[in-house]
Amino acid sequence: MNDKKFDANDTDRRYDFADLCEIIAQLRAPGGCPWDIKQTHESLKKCLVEETGEVLEAIDHKDDANLCEELGDVLLQVVMHAQIAAEENRFTMNDVIQGVAEKMIHRHPHVFGDAKAETQEESLALWQEIKRKEKERK
Repeated sequence: MNDKKFDANDTDRRYDFADLCEIIAQLRAPGGCPWDIKQTHESLKKCLVEETGEVLEAIDHKDDANLCEELGDVLLQVVMHAQIAAEENRFTMNDVIQGVAEKMIHRHPHVFGDAKAETQEESLALWQEIKRKEKERK
């Protein structure tokens, strides 16, 4: 009997984000994949750039099937970097999600607050002003 939660022979299973995070953790854990275990933020920089370029290419070609696949590859990079950081007690995937959620809410007061922005241009101007103020505080 196979005690593993994930099985390469299970071709009908549907995976979610939590599964992906667990898969990456398992790949990097003792007994996992030697290549994945050796990766660092620095060693993955080239992969992130390549995968981002492939997303742009899929968009340019209006290739939805490839875009879906390449977005998955970029997501893999994000999860891998978050996993490495978690192993080093620097931050977690939940910290990444918390930060971007807070940023989206804060930078969209016309959606989540009382500010007004009726056009794309007004929305962009509001975003840029909020971003400028955030940079000044840092």
